[in-house]
Amino acid sequence: MKRRLVTDELWKRVEPMIPQSPPDPRGGRPRVDDRLCLAGIVFVLKTGIQWGELPAELGVSGSTCWRRLRDWKQAGVWDRLLEELLAELNAHGRVDLSLAVVDSASVRALKGGPTPARTPRIAGKTARNTTR
Repeated sequence: MKRRLVTDELWKRVEPMIPQSPPDPRGGRPRVDDRLCLAGIVFVLKTGIQWGELPAELGVSGSTCWRRLRDWKQAGVWDRLLEELLAELNAHGRVDLSLAVVDSASVRALKGGPTPARTPRIAGKTARNTTR
């Protein structure tokens, strides 16, 4: 890996948002560095490979990166990072909300929405009912 996946600038933004984990009182293997895990997450997202195919050269396993991604999602790291980046872009006039699209894949309709009306018939029956 010649190019750094997690630049110093990116790391300065993300590091304060990552929750600190206390040392395990039972001992065991030391915790993998958060920056390495972030590099693994970025690699998977950029290349589209499966977590298990993460190259060993990165120094972290795919399962560790996946668990860290899950834990950081639950801790709200990604939501805070997105809010911070959008606020910065907006402050520089780089956000155009007229290009935004919201659909059911990205925003869940908790109460469903109104029940649609029945579709009116536009033509009479053309076939004879054979079930009687």
